[in-house]
Amino acid sequence: MRRTPIGSLVAVLVAVAVVGWIVLRALEGRGVYLPVVPWLVDIAILGLAAAIFWAGWAVRSYQKGKRPTLDGIRAARTLVLAKAAALTGALLGGWYLAQVLVVLGDLGIESRRDHAVAAGIAVLCSVVLTVVGLVVEKFCEIPPSDPDDPAGRDRAGSDEGESPAPA
Repeated sequence: MRRTPIGSLVAVLVAVAVVGWIVLRALEGRGVYLPVVPWLVDIAILGLAAAIFWAGWAVRSYQKGKRPTLDGIRAARTLVLAKAAALTGALLGGWYLAQVLVVLGDLGIESRRDHAVAAGIAVLCSVVLTVVGLVVEKFCEIPPSDPDDPAGRDRAGSDEGESPAPA
């Protein structure tokens, strides 16, 4: 599985921000205003990032030899979760960035300024989720095999001059 390209995550963030800005401006033109972003959103996003980092740390510890066993399914699930976190962070970041952009012209109004601050903090938390997803993807990366072994087999324990036993 290939790593998630950073450029595609930035493109998703920008696309969601632009489309979200257009939709939100249209809704505000009809008199529909979004409620303020609750602080629970920030806590939930950071909690999710912490849980994903913890799961990735277990995989990293196994690869560094500091953990004796690790279920392969758990490692694969951690990788998929990391990829999903990176994309989710980009999507959420774009959505909250759109909210910041919509209220940017009205920062003189206290409620709009509060909305901009809350949405701005949510953008930062979403970026943290994206970065954690990318870091955990790196944790789950399998180290390259021995370049001297074209078959990709592990020769630990065999002497250099010794030929493998026939099958």
